[in-house]
Amino acid sequence: MKNNHDKQEIPGFITVRSSSSRLPRKCFLPFGDNENVLTHVINRCKYFGIDAIICTSNDPMDDEIEEITNKMGIKIFRGSLKNKLKRWSDCANYFGINAFHTIDADDPFFDGNLVRKSMELLAEKELDCVCPTTASSNGSASVGYSLTSKIVNESIKDLSEDEDTEMMWYFLEKINNIKMEDLVDDNEFEQKVRLTLDYEEDYWLLSFLKRLLGTYASREDINNLFAKNPDLAKINLFRNDEWKNAQLKKKI
Repeated sequence: MKNNHDKQEIPGFITVRSSSSRLPRKCFLPFGDNENVLTHVINRCKYFGIDAIICTSNDPMDDEIEEITNKMGIKIFRGSLKNKLKRWSDCANYFGINAFHTIDADDPFFDGNLVRKSMELLAEKELDCVCPTTASSNGSASVGYSLTSKIVNESIKDLSEDEDTEMMWYFLEKINNIKMEDLVDDNEFEQKVRLTLDYEEDYWLLSFLKRLLGTYASREDINNLFAKNPDLAKINLFRNDEWKNAQLKKKI
């Protein structure tokens, strides 16, 4: 199934590894009928006209990711385990890509329309980086970063292969004169929700959404469901402060 638009495909780097301290092998967790989390994200990319490239590590533990990718006929790049920025840079250089959008496999209900809006803003204003919306950064996980390959190359020039760049915004913000804007969305979620996958409670909620709304659920579908059933957010929202604190501690 494809979304019915004929717009040019967007390069989307699906960032994924099988290691996770909080929820081990989460990308392989069953997610609806005949899918796991990773295959769901790939299928969602196809639906929204995103040219998905799997960005995973060279570690043998990620061989299974490559097996899944090959079966689905999706491009893959394997690179640095810890240095996510270098992995993106090497991937972009390998495939000859000048700009791309980052999609975390942790975010199974990313909004493909926001991804397109982000990439269009990057091009129209000749920016180096478009950051996620405020709601997305706070847990709704609707959209990632749009980046030029040039600025990603710049961000890693003084970093080692093993530098941990999980908190990649920290390294981007250090670049002098970087042209960066936050994406603004007039249709933010009406209530605070957490739609990223890091804890068991996240999996419970996201699996419920998948069963009820399907692979291609729109943000409007999800918003309407929470509006009618506001207590759904309580399943995992209490994890949000813990998650955000863990993100900050990773780098600094």
